[in-house]
Parts: sequence; structure tokens; C-alpha cells
Amino acid sequence: MILEIITPEKTYFNGEVDSISLPGETGSFQILNNHAPIISLLKNGILAFSVGDKEREVTITDGFVEVNNNKVTILIDKVIGS
Repeated sequence: MILEIITPEKTYFNGEVDSISLPGETGSFQILNNHAPIISLLKNGILAFSVGDKEREVTITDGFVEVNNNKVTILIDKVIGS
């Protein structure tokens, strides 16, 4: 699936990933390939995603995520760390 992480300043990441873990407003959740379409609020926390055998983690601010047709778009104010 395609993951796009967007801040007001730039596109932080755009590429193919295997899984994504997100800090949801009501708790953490994971998105895998062929996930049902959703829109969800995000809170400050750790966003993790894996590409093959490599996993990346970044700290993000509040925002939201949209999942549709194996494309995951995450809109946040900023990425705090990488």
C-alpha cells in the first residue's frame, strides 16, 4: 500500500509500505494492506511503518488519517522526530 505523510511545509514521506501503526484518538491501531476505508483522528504519539524488514518510527502531532483503496494519507501539523 502507498503511505503519504504530509505536513504544511512538505511531504515528509511518500512510498510503498507493508504496515502502519498509528496513535489514534481512542487508542493505537494498525493498518495493513486491503484495509477497509476509514477516516480517523490522530493524537500526538509514535507513528511506525515498515518497509520490508526495516521499521521507521517518528513522533507526530495531532492530525488525521484517511485510508482508501490501499492509499493511506496522513495529514499532521509536524513531525517532531525521526
